[in-house]
Amino acid sequence: MASKPRGWTGARTPSALKRVRTAERRAEINQPRRSAAKTLTSKAVKVAAGTMEGDANEALAAALSSLDRAAKAGAIHPNAAARRKSRLTRKVNAALGGAHVQTSAKVTKTTGKAAAAKAAKTRIALGKAGKAKGAQTAAGKARAALSKTARAEAAATAAATEAKAAASAAEAKPAKAPARKAAATKPAAKSTAAKATAAKKPATKKVDA
Repeated sequence: MASKPRGWTGARTPSALKRVRTAERRAEINQPRRSAAKTLTSKAVKVAAGTMEGDANEALAAALSSLDRAAKAGAIHPNAAARRKSRLTRKVNAALGGAHVQTSAKVTKTTGKAAAAKAAKTRIALGKAGKAKGAQTAAGKARAALSKTARAEAAATAAATEAKAAASAAEAKPAKAPARKAAATKPAAKSTAAKATAAKKPATKKVDA
């Protein structure tokens, strides 16, 4: 039996009504993320083109981050996010390189090539620094400090053990030399004793005969 009057032209069945509720619930989550991604993307292009005040690198980072968040939440497809990020990065790089970029309806010229090269170098350096440092949280900083101290302690202990080993080796070398001389003299004593016994044995044999 239908749960809606005859004049109702929308969903009637329980499954269709549930799908309507699900779509509304997902729209509340997805729509703000899509809007933020579009807004920040257009802002990054305008800042890079010079029609809006701000730092182009920061605007680009904010736009890329918003696209990543939208893809993670399921507001847009991950491939669509990657495609938009690639297009936005190319457009911003072209704008910083002094090329003509179409922001909205008119084409504007951006900064010169020297300034663009300088901005690109700083952006690359910042990216490398961020990758090297990783997440700069309190826990990450504490782990980095602990690893530095651990490396320093390990280096100190290794140096101390090497010094001890060198000292012990230097002390042991003079003590081993007399032992080698004594060992060299022992076979000579044995040879003289053998000669003496060999000389005595024939004499005893002659006496018996």
